Amino acid sequence: MNIEKAIKSLELRGYSVKHFATGAQAADYLAQQIRGCTVGIGGSKTAEQLGLFEKLSEANSVYWHWKVPGPETIEKANAADVYISGANAMTEDGEILNIDGKGNRLAGQVYGNKRLYIVAGTNKLCPDFDSALYRARNVAAVQNCRRFENNNPCKTDNKCHDCRMASRICRALLVLWGPMMGMSAEVVLIDEALGM
Repeated sequence: MNIEKAIKSLELRGYSVKHFATGAQAADYLAQQIRGCTVGIGGSKTAEQLGLFEKLSEANSVYWHWKVPGPETIEKANAADVYISGANAMTEDGEILNIDGKGNRLAGQVYGNKRLYIVAGTNKLCPDFDSALYRARNVAAVQNCRRFENNNPCKTDNKCHDCRMASRICRALLVLWGPMMGMSAEVVLIDEALGM
């Protein structure tokens, strides 16, 4: 994938972009940037791999339902000063795609927070929208579904069946074409394979 093209495209769409060689560098950067803020984290394997909850908890109030389950945690995360999320896929043209089951992660990316950080490994970059949508549905969503005890058909053959099961975890798709009005947004790209 063309990382330089993706960075330029994201910047043209209104994002700030930081590019790091390692996840450790990115985690240190984030800890420095958001020191003293309330922080919400949306379900993100990348955040887990970077140890962001632990690192950010040293100097911030951090709300993440993966670490402290409950609806009140989700509400506090979505009202925090800063929201951190991953991405299921990104296009070289700067589109950011995420699929969600409850919608809390999508909501945090579009409303209620003053600053948004989307943290992603460069493995999420795709050449175009169709390949990004394929990745979001048939790679990220399938891997996410494997975290739960269910019999969803995607688990058997690693592809989305657009199932109608009650246990379906891919219920909404969000495509960000740019930061929401009034929200400061930054994409943190890391030269590592991270997340789902």
